[in-house]
Amino acid sequence: VQRVPGDGNDLEAIDRAIRTAQEEKERPSIIMVKTHIGYGSPHKQDTADAHGSPLGEEEVKLTKQKLGWPLEPKFYIPEPARDQFHKCLERGETLVKEWEERLAVYRAAWPDLAAEWDRFVKRELPPGWKDKLPKFSWTEKPMATREASGKVLNAVAADLPFLIGGSADLAPSTNTLIKGQPDFSRENFGGRNFHFGVREHAMGSILNGMALSGLIPYGATFFIFSDYLRPTMRLAALIETHPIFVFTHDSIFLGEDGPTHQAVEQIPAIRAIPNMSLIRPADANETAVAWQVAIETKGQPVALALTRQKLPVIDRQKYASADGLVNGAYILADARKGAPEIILIASGSEVSVALEAYELLTNEGIAARMVSMPSWDLFEKQPQSYRDEVFPPSVTARLAIEAAAPFGWERYVGLKGAVIGMTRFGASAPYKVLAEKFGFTAANIVKRAHDLLGR
Repeated sequence: VQRVPGDGNDLEAIDRAIRTAQEEKERPSIIMVKTHIGYGSPHKQDTADAHGSPLGEEEVKLTKQKLGWPLEPKFYIPEPARDQFHKCLERGETLVKEWEERLAVYRAAWPDLAAEWDRFVKRELPPGWKDKLPKFSWTEKPMATREASGKVLNAVAADLPFLIGGSADLAPSTNTLIKGQPDFSRENFGGRNFHFGVREHAMGSILNGMALSGLIPYGATFFIFSDYLRPTMRLAALIETHPIFVFTHDSIFLGEDGPTHQAVEQIPAIRAIPNMSLIRPADANETAVAWQVAIETKGQPVALALTRQKLPVIDRQKYASADGLVNGAYILADARKGAPEIILIASGSEVSVALEAYELLTNEGIAARMVSMPSWDLFEKQPQSYRDEVFPPSVTARLAIEAAAPFGWERYVGLKGAVIGMTRFGASAPYKVLAEKFGFTAANIVKRAHDLLGR
């Protein structure tokens, strides 16, 4: 720890402190510099006024006089400061030239690696990489979407060397380890697996930095802990960069850990961030398509919301293809005859139980439509004609099912629709008990559908 004496304007003392810190190779350094806010202002130095509002024309004049600066021009930069900026520009130009010379040598020596570097910088995906995305059969055992995510990640990793990342001390739980690849460390900068530690905010900051370099970085934690890295997610959206945030244990259905670990308000909170894409896939195949979308996206961050609990793999021979996820929402199953009387809408783990309810309603002779809606923001990018095709304005009986705070669903269910959601925190119990308690069952969905239809 170094304390620089004075009022923060001794540039030589600050420079010496920085150089001393640079010589320390074993420990982090802290340099403490005490300054005066509004330095030089006769009436506003050391006051909140110097922070929250302009000094004002008269106070600027008095400040310039006190500092010995000319009154004109109004926007005045002292020569020493101007010279320093010019030196920085010259230094930058020199470094760029040196880099370009080294890169030219590199291109001549390793043309294949140089071509790979160019793809990194241009964010070009290699041809055929999507062929490696796994397809899951409905005959397979039920699978949590976090597990499916891990399978997808490892299936495409070999073809996408610039896809790198890790977790905030939760790699086994979030299934985000690239198998067969070394860890990133100070001994191995070529490692692809990052261990960020229990530091979600730091993880998000690091992801943003990596994304600016042409890499496609991902970072994982439980969805409830997204609150700890929210500022970095907001910044990623603001600066239009492209990290992938992988959030597992995405709802109350993580079970016995209880309400302190059960995400409720996180889904609408992430949806509310401008230029943020949130995708909550319904099964293993939607998860594969969600990763495809996340990797192909440019200019915005993507968050994946994945389950802890196992989900059935939807029979895509009977129901619509998971490729519909790219549109944000799609008709998974439609009325057997004529126009639908009611539309069931669900995301993530609630799609499979809503699909059960759809079958029950259909067997009763009710013309029902089942819509899987993994991503609001992707859906809003579709033309109005497509949105009206999925949600015909004439069908006002609409029931949304999502194990999260229902905030925002009125946009899609309208004034005559309803939402089965979470209006309180969860509880500690096995997920099937929680589903029964909070109404996420096929029987309750059918009952609520009957209520909407007046039957």
